Amino acid sequence: MSLKSKKKEGEEYWISLSDMMTALALLFLLIAIIYMLKVKDSVKVPQIYKEVTQGLSEALNKEFEQDFKKWGAVMDKDLTIRFQSPDILFDTSESEVKDRFKQILDDFFPRYLNIMMKKEFINNIEEIRIEGHTSSVWTKYTPEDIAYFKNMELSQERTMNVLEYIFESPQMDLDNKERKWLRRHFRAIGFSSAIPLNSKGEEAKTREEEDTKRSQRVEFRVRTNIEEKIEKVINQ
Repeated sequence: MSLKSKKKEGEEYWISLSDMMTALALLFLLIAIIYMLKVKDSVKVPQIYKEVTQGLSEALNKEFEQDFKKWGAVMDKDLTIRFQSPDILFDTSESEVKDRFKQILDDFFPRYLNIMMKKEFINNIEEIRIEGHTSSVWTKYTPEDIAYFKNMELSQERTMNVLEYIFESPQMDLDNKERKWLRRHFRAIGFSSAIPLNSKGEEAKTREEEDTKRSQRVEFRVRTNIEEKIEKVINQ
């Protein structure tokens, strides 16, 4: 073999080795980029949670913490605001909103809506439910099934009347944008006695544990799309 041929083979060997090293370098660079993106995405999860859930919690507490007691209301960890003084809300077995509750809604709801429609929250609100709950009691000798359906009708009428009052009360002073947003995101749902509460305000496991007074309540429950956004980050 001539010297010229050996030289050519040596050049081809070094060129191939150079190409291989370049390919490996690009591969390592790609892996590093993917890793950094994964780290960045993993950081997004707590950021999303903090900005939405914690942000809403802080905003609601700051706005209403001085009012909850006089309203007979509390806020749960899941951001549900519960009006739990039945004597203020409705007359027994009636669905018409009492005047005192109307006054509370006039004070509460415009401020509540203002928080939900803030630019940092509005695109993260999936829906807001006005939930009506009753106790498991109807009358002493009413069978449980019949009591359940009568309470279902009653709880649904009550939530509808609350929602209707929100739309019609001149104190709310809703503009067209707010009305459109309410129609898209608000729901009025009656739960009958499906979720009774005990004396601690927690879900009663048995009828014996039920606090019939606490069970009668109206709740404003906000559902965010945070779970959907976190799931999208994880899937990506």
